[in-house]
Amino acid sequence: MKNSQEFVAWFRAATPYIHGFRGQTFVVAFGGEVVADGKFVALTHDLNLLQSLGVRLVLVHGARPQTETRLSQRGLTPHYVDGIRVTDGVALDCVIEASGTLGVEISALLSMGIAESPMAGSAIRVATGNFVTARPVGVVEGVDFQYTGRVRKIDAVGIERRLEDGEIVLLPPLGYSPTGEIYNLTVEEVATTAAVALQAAKLIFLTDTPGAVNAHGELASALSAQQAENLLQDTEQQPEDIRFYLPCAVRACRQGVARVHLLDRHRDGAVLLELFTSDGVGTLVTPDIPDVLRAATLEDVPGLLAVIEPLEAEGALVKRDRVLLETEIERFTVLLHDGRVIGCVALYPYPEEGCAELACLAVTPEFRNRGRGDVLLRHVVEQAQALGINQLFLLSARTGQWFAERGFEETEVSALPAGRQQLYNYRRRSKVFVKSLRTE
Repeated sequence: MKNSQEFVAWFRAATPYIHGFRGQTFVVAFGGEVVADGKFVALTHDLNLLQSLGVRLVLVHGARPQTETRLSQRGLTPHYVDGIRVTDGVALDCVIEASGTLGVEISALLSMGIAESPMAGSAIRVATGNFVTARPVGVVEGVDFQYTGRVRKIDAVGIERRLEDGEIVLLPPLGYSPTGEIYNLTVEEVATTAAVALQAAKLIFLTDTPGAVNAHGELASALSAQQAENLLQDTEQQPEDIRFYLPCAVRACRQGVARVHLLDRHRDGAVLLELFTSDGVGTLVTPDIPDVLRAATLEDVPGLLAVIEPLEAEGALVKRDRVLLETEIERFTVLLHDGRVIGCVALYPYPEEGCAELACLAVTPEFRNRGRGDVLLRHVVEQAQALGINQLFLLSARTGQWFAERGFEETEVSALPAGRQQLYNYRRRSKVFVKSLRTE
């Protein structure tokens, strides 16, 4: 019963994502290791689910391990410079052979329709072709990269036509020149350029590691493009694969891609966990979108509840139901990021006593420790001062230290306005903090 209830709760929580993803274009990039390790079978189940929900998919695959195997069979050693293959004629033959075989294998796996499996009843059609125009890298610092290329252009119109027909588009790590040459490309460049050309809603990289890490070596679950760029100033801190993918994430975000996700390819269901849960499991990189601070409206009530209900469950905030929020909505200010409520604060004036209560200051977990709480606090102080308020007070059962660090002092319940004293909950035993707003 417990598992059933959890499933129902999760499914309901996923509904807004399902509605939001319908008709959107996702570009999913993965190395040849995903197929070589047998992980693509599980991935096909997740891709099938996404397509059945109306997501338009473009898959970009690499072929490095398959190419290495073919070179080894010929007794040849691969040659890399700064992580990029130097592709001579023999290496190009191996890349073409590996990519062709992989494309057929991927298409076959996407075509499965075994009864009583996640692919049962699916009718996935796969399209591939010469959608990528390339040019040679040329000679860089004395190194002739020969048949290694760069993306010159993506045929976005051609890809869009295939997507509109309900097909999944498969892009190999190969590009073609107007004069008929074939060039070996990196999976990250093909994926990034395609996502930008298509103005994709999401670019997803399946990586060998859980994602980017912060200065403490911990997983960075959410980064703005600027924060990601700052992390790259110390490249040795990041895992090797992230050093290649994170700059692509920054570039994509700054050229119109709404979201970039770095997900651990070794984690089963990572794509679904990232896309359909609020916390996610990898690193999310977003454009440098400024936060918006404004007065709350009735339309913000669902967002407000999403922010404060977890804190109410923990006992950090006093419970407020929807009716109370709607009644007191004019007391609230909301902080929005990309249209989503990520924080709030309320102000309840007691003009006769020259004071006001600061209440319900909260920031959703993934946006904490980035100064948003201070933004809300500064705003409510300015709001109180504009009303001629001389003193702010608040009641806190859990977060008093945070306010103490910002100039609030603990005091007695007797210091509260008479009307507020009557409402004090002695069972909760919240501590009272005050701060003078008088200016000398």
